[in-house]
Amino acid sequence: MIRTKTSKQKQQNKTKFRRQDLAGWLVMLPTLILFAFFVWEPLLESIRLSLYTAKGIRLQEFVGFDNYIRLFKHPDFLAAFKNTFLYIFYSLIIGFMVPIVMAVLISETVRLKSFFRIGVYFPTIVPGMATIMMWGFFFRPGNTGVLNILLSKIGVAPQVWLNNPKWTIPLIIATLTWKNAGSTSLIYMAGISRISSDLYEAATIDGAGIWQRVRHIIVPSIFSLAKTLLILQIISVFQILYEPLVMTNGGPNNASISLMMLTYNYAFRDFNYPMGAATSVVICVIPIILSGLYTKLTKDRE
Repeated sequence: MIRTKTSKQKQQNKTKFRRQDLAGWLVMLPTLILFAFFVWEPLLESIRLSLYTAKGIRLQEFVGFDNYIRLFKHPDFLAAFKNTFLYIFYSLIIGFMVPIVMAVLISETVRLKSFFRIGVYFPTIVPGMATIMMWGFFFRPGNTGVLNILLSKIGVAPQVWLNNPKWTIPLIIATLTWKNAGSTSLIYMAGISRISSDLYEAATIDGAGIWQRVRHIIVPSIFSLAKTLLILQIISVFQILYEPLVMTNGGPNNASISLMMLTYNYAFRDFNYPMGAATSVVICVIPIILSGLYTKLTKDRE
């Protein structure tokens, strides 16, 4: 009898798990279909297109990896490739750290916490193109730029700002940070809010100040969240297009051109779709490699 009951229970459990798996797959099915249609199909089509020459949208001759060889030798690609890693560098310094600092400061605020949360999120709801145009006017070189007008009030000579190759990428990253830091800081604040109040009380009893609380309580608590947002931050850099396109047109002298902008130029300015497709494939491959390396490094440390 006991064996019969045990076998029946196992069979019931298997049936239950199968039903749960089936329900899970049914829930995921629409997402998988959309993902396949809007991600994998365009990616596979881009790979195919990158292996041909084309006249307009009509494929002509199979050339294998010739388009990739031409792409890697082109000076615009070399500039865009270098700039992309500069974007990543400044994004980690500015775009990654600012939301953490904002989240910590607001979480440690006693009064008007809700007001500050709404305030930091406000730039996120501003249309992206409006943000780009606004900061473009702000950093405009010469006497008509808003920042130069403000600096002239304290006797500082007008600066070239976006026309200075050393400043273009940091200023574009600053624009992106102003736009996106608020929403990211809310994610960190949600993580901080889940920290047990007992830890804060124990730290207060031990005489810990704000910096000790941040170092020994907040940072360890949001570390896993920060690791996830870090790789998402790096991946988002490869999608930078409109900021350099509108603010600097990739200049001066390709100082701010990104890989995504290079793809745009090939496809919609030069109408060279195979080269645009080859560049888009490279844009897909690099984040995959970086994500894999990052995952391996973090797993090894754990």
